[in-house]
Amino acid sequence: MEKNNQLLMQLIYMFHTSAMQGLGKITDPTGQLSSNLEYVKQTIDLMEMLKVKTKGNITDDIEKLLDGMLSELRLNYVDEKAKPGNKVEEETKKSDDK
Repeated sequence: MEKNNQLLMQLIYMFHTSAMQGLGKITDPTGQLSSNLEYVKQTIDLMEMLKVKTKGNITDDIEKLLDGMLSELRLNYVDEKAKPGNKVEEETKKSDDK
């Protein structure tokens, strides 16, 4: 596999792992479980931007990987957001409505 493809996959996995930590699905490097849905939303946005900016310039395998990870993160984000006490700040909701 080409070096740049390996690096791109590594970046995608880093975003995914970080977002899963923010969802409280896996422990952070300190061994703690915590939730930060605003951070997860930003990470999903970054991954979506990466998908748009690399369209037509990545392999089908990497595109499928990115699509799968984005789907997983979106579903988990919606699930966590719906739980009592895990609401994204009202300020974020207001800015999304604009």
